[in-house]
Amino acid sequence: MKLIVGLGNPGRKYRDTKHNVGFICLDAYASKHGQKFSFDKKFQGEFCKTTEYILLKPHTYMNLSGLSVRACTEYFNIDDDDILIIHDDLDLPLSKLRLRYQGSDGGHKGLRSIFSSLNNADIKRVKFGIGKHPEIEVKNYVLSKFRKAEIPEVKKSVERTVSVIEDFINDVTFTNIMNRYN
Repeated sequence: MKLIVGLGNPGRKYRDTKHNVGFICLDAYASKHGQKFSFDKKFQGEFCKTTEYILLKPHTYMNLSGLSVRACTEYFNIDDDDILIIHDDLDLPLSKLRLRYQGSDGGHKGLRSIFSSLNNADIKRVKFGIGKHPEIEVKNYVLSKFRKAEIPEVKKSVERTVSVIEDFINDVTFTNIMNRYN
């Protein structure tokens, strides 16, 4: 069983913000495959389950994402090697994707929570670039929506991320996935 986690914050206030690209990518994947999310209290988030994989959107807010991920991995007995996390990254240019399977949380509090909850930092991830703005405070920037001019580029990267998810589910080795999309 594979677990694909999209990071974000629940609620209308955060919908379509830069910090929610993980949710946006999972919504695009689910839409493409005719799937629907439902909320489950025991996982503290929305999820969609098939016989091969689970899509999870934690509703614990970003900084506590690990609580939801751990609840899901323990309930379904999912190995850390079968987890893929999709999250925003300030240090990458807008819409640039970078795939990794090791390393630090890079200051991302959602990743930090997951690594702490799983006691493992060697989790596969898709870092989705949102860029930075030198004149806007980080908190305000990540919680802002994409500008109209940015949306076409963001949509292309969302589509590429959907392809990453499909490859991951279809057991393409992560090294091959990284070589294809990095």
